Amino acid sequence: YTTEIFNNECMPGALSVQCFAHLKEDVGEAIPYLNASLGGHSFTLHPPSVTFKVQGKLITVHSRKIAINALKDEHEATKIVEWLVREINSVWENRHEVEPSFESVPRPKVIEILKLLPKSNCRECGEATCMVFASLMADGVKGVEDCPALDEGNRTKLSEYMSQFRFA
Repeated sequence: YTTEIFNNECMPGALSVQCFAHLKEDVGEAIPYLNASLGGHSFTLHPPSVTFKVQGKLITVHSRKIAINALKDEHEATKIVEWLVREINSVWENRHEVEPSFESVPRPKVIEILKLLPKSNCRECGEATCMVFASLMADGVKGVEDCPALDEGNRTKLSEYMSQFRFA
Protein backbone atom coordinates (compact mmCIF):
# COMPACT_ATOMS: atom_id res chain seq x y z
CA TYR A 1 0.00 0.00 0.00
CA THR A 2 0.92 3.63 -0.33
CA THR A 3 -0.32 6.36 1.98
CA GLU A 4 -1.56 9.84 1.30
CA ILE A 5 -1.70 12.17 4.34
CA PHE A 6 -3.58 15.44 4.04
CA ASN A 7 -5.47 18.14 5.94
CA ASN A 8 -9.24 18.36 5.73
CA GLU A 9 -10.07 20.78 2.89
CA CYS A 10 -13.19 22.01 4.73
CA MET A 11 -11.13 22.80 7.84
CA PRO A 12 -7.62 23.79 6.73
CA GLY A 13 -6.68 24.94 10.25
CA ALA A 14 -7.69 21.65 11.87
CA LEU A 15 -5.15 20.05 14.21
CA SER A 16 -5.79 16.56 12.83
CA VAL A 17 -4.90 14.98 9.50
CA GLN A 18 -6.63 12.45 7.26
CA CYS A 19 -5.15 9.41 5.56
CA PHE A 20 -5.86 7.36 2.45
CA ALA A 21 -4.00 4.08 2.19
CA HIS A 22 -4.15 2.97 -1.43
CA LEU A 23 -4.06 -0.81 -1.50
CA LYS A 24 -2.11 -2.68 -4.17
CA GLU A 25 -4.63 -5.56 -4.11
CA ASP A 26 -8.43 -5.65 -4.14
CA VAL A 27 -9.70 -6.70 -0.69
CA GLY A 28 -13.40 -6.44 -1.55
CA GLU A 29 -14.07 -10.15 -0.95
CA ALA A 30 -12.55 -9.93 2.55
CA ILE A 31 -14.74 -7.01 3.67
CA PRO A 32 -17.76 -9.09 4.86
CA TYR A 33 -15.35 -11.26 6.89
CA LEU A 34 -13.67 -8.16 8.33
CA ASN A 35 -17.12 -6.79 9.18
CA ALA A 36 -17.96 -10.03 11.03
CA SER A 37 -14.62 -10.09 12.82
CA LEU A 38 -14.40 -6.45 13.91
CA GLY A 39 -18.08 -5.46 14.01
CA GLY A 40 -18.47 -2.62 11.56
CA HIS A 41 -20.41 0.52 12.38
CA SER A 42 -21.80 0.51 8.86
CA PHE A 43 -21.54 -1.94 5.98
CA THR A 44 -22.22 -1.44 2.27
CA LEU A 45 -22.43 -4.36 -0.14
CA HIS A 46 -22.16 -2.51 -3.47
CA PRO A 47 -19.49 -1.25 -3.67
CA PRO A 48 -18.16 -3.20 -0.69
CA SER A 49 -17.03 -1.14 2.29
CA VAL A 50 -17.14 -1.27 6.06
CA THR A 51 -16.75 1.63 8.47
CA PHE A 52 -15.56 1.38 12.05
CA LYS A 53 -15.88 4.08 14.69
CA VAL A 54 -12.90 3.77 16.99
CA GLN A 55 -11.95 6.32 19.66
CA GLY A 56 -13.47 9.22 17.75
CA LYS A 57 -12.04 8.16 14.41
CA LEU A 58 -13.90 6.90 11.36
CA ILE A 59 -12.01 4.16 9.55
CA THR A 60 -13.45 2.91 6.27
CA VAL A 61 -12.11 -0.06 4.35
CA HIS A 62 -12.98 -0.05 0.63
CA SER A 63 -11.91 -2.61 -1.96
CA ARG A 64 -8.73 -0.76 -2.82
CA LYS A 65 -8.49 1.99 -0.22
CA ILE A 66 -8.55 2.58 3.55
CA ALA A 67 -9.69 6.02 4.72
CA ILE A 68 -9.02 7.28 8.27
CA ASN A 69 -9.93 10.65 9.78
CA ALA A 70 -8.99 12.60 12.92
CA LEU A 71 -5.38 11.44 13.11
CA LYS A 72 -2.68 13.13 15.19
CA ASP A 73 0.05 12.57 12.64
CA GLU A 74 1.55 10.31 9.98
CA HIS A 75 2.92 7.92 12.61
CA GLU A 76 -0.57 7.25 14.00
CA ALA A 77 -1.87 6.75 10.44
CA THR A 78 0.85 4.19 9.68
CA LYS A 79 0.17 2.34 12.93
CA ILE A 80 -3.57 2.03 12.19
CA VAL A 81 -3.08 1.09 8.53
CA GLU A 82 -0.55 -1.61 9.42
CA TRP A 83 -2.95 -3.01 12.04
CA LEU A 84 -5.80 -3.08 9.51
CA VAL A 85 -3.67 -4.74 6.84
CA ARG A 86 -2.76 -7.46 9.37
CA GLU A 87 -6.46 -7.85 10.31
CA ILE A 88 -7.52 -8.08 6.65
CA ASN A 89 -4.85 -10.69 5.90
CA SER A 90 -5.65 -12.68 9.04
CA VAL A 91 -9.40 -12.72 8.50
CA TRP A 92 -8.94 -13.73 4.85
CA GLU A 93 -6.55 -16.55 5.77
CA ASN A 94 -9.07 -17.79 8.38
CA ARG A 95 -12.24 -17.08 6.41
CA HIS A 96 -13.31 -20.73 6.59
CA GLU A 97 -13.73 -20.20 10.37
CA VAL A 98 -15.66 -16.90 10.07
CA GLU A 99 -19.29 -16.44 9.01
CA PRO A 100 -19.27 -13.33 6.78
CA SER A 101 -21.57 -10.51 7.89
CA PHE A 102 -23.43 -8.34 5.41
CA GLU A 103 -25.06 -6.13 8.05
CA SER A 104 -23.95 -3.38 10.38
CA VAL A 105 -23.77 -4.25 14.06
CA PRO A 106 -26.34 -2.68 16.37
CA ARG A 107 -25.24 0.56 17.97
CA PRO A 108 -25.92 1.86 21.47
CA LYS A 109 -28.68 4.46 21.70
CA VAL A 110 -27.63 7.80 23.19
CA ILE A 111 -30.99 8.18 24.95
CA GLU A 112 -30.64 4.78 26.67
CA ILE A 113 -27.19 5.77 27.93
CA LEU A 114 -28.42 9.19 29.05
CA LYS A 115 -31.28 7.60 31.03
CA LEU A 116 -28.70 5.89 33.26
CA LEU A 117 -26.35 8.86 33.70
CA PRO A 118 -26.77 11.24 36.67
CA LYS A 119 -27.85 14.10 34.35
CA SER A 120 -26.16 16.57 36.69
CA ASN A 121 -23.81 18.06 34.09
CA CYS A 122 -21.14 18.04 36.81
CA ARG A 123 -18.25 17.98 34.28
CA GLU A 124 -16.29 15.49 36.40
CA CYS A 125 -15.88 13.38 33.23
CA GLY A 126 -14.31 16.30 31.39
CA GLU A 127 -17.34 16.94 29.17
CA ALA A 128 -19.68 19.94 29.28
CA THR A 129 -22.88 17.92 29.67
CA CYS A 130 -24.13 14.40 30.30
CA MET A 131 -25.60 14.47 26.77
CA VAL A 132 -22.16 15.05 25.26
CA PHE A 133 -20.78 12.24 27.45
CA ALA A 134 -23.61 9.91 26.33
CA SER A 135 -22.88 10.68 22.66
CA LEU A 136 -19.19 9.96 23.14
CA MET A 137 -20.01 6.76 24.99
CA ALA A 138 -22.28 5.62 22.15
CA ASP A 139 -19.34 6.17 19.78
CA GLY A 140 -16.98 4.14 21.96
CA VAL A 141 -14.85 7.14 22.96
CA LYS A 142 -15.93 7.15 26.61
CA GLY A 143 -16.68 4.21 28.90
CA VAL A 144 -18.68 3.57 32.06
CA GLU A 145 -15.53 4.10 34.12
CA ASP A 146 -15.22 7.67 32.78
CA CYS A 147 -18.25 8.95 34.74
CA PRO A 148 -17.17 9.41 38.39
CA ALA A 149 -20.66 10.64 39.41
CA LEU A 150 -22.40 7.42 38.29
CA ASP A 151 -23.88 5.48 41.22
CA GLU A 152 -23.14 1.73 41.52
CA GLY A 153 -26.63 0.60 40.50
CA ASN A 154 -26.66 2.59 37.28
CA ARG A 155 -22.98 1.77 36.64
CA THR A 156 -23.93 -1.93 36.63
CA LYS A 157 -27.00 -1.34 34.43
CA LEU A 158 -24.98 0.79 31.99
CA SER A 159 -22.18 -1.80 31.85
CA GLU A 160 -24.75 -4.50 31.07
CA TYR A 161 -26.37 -2.33 28.39
CA MET A 162 -23.03 -1.51 26.73
CA SER A 163 -21.80 -5.12 26.89
CA GLN A 164 -24.09 -6.07 24.00
CA PHE A 165 -22.22 -3.76 21.62
CA ARG A 166 -18.78 -4.36 20.16
CA PHE A 167 -16.17 -1.68 19.91
CA ALA A 168 -12.99 -2.44 17.96
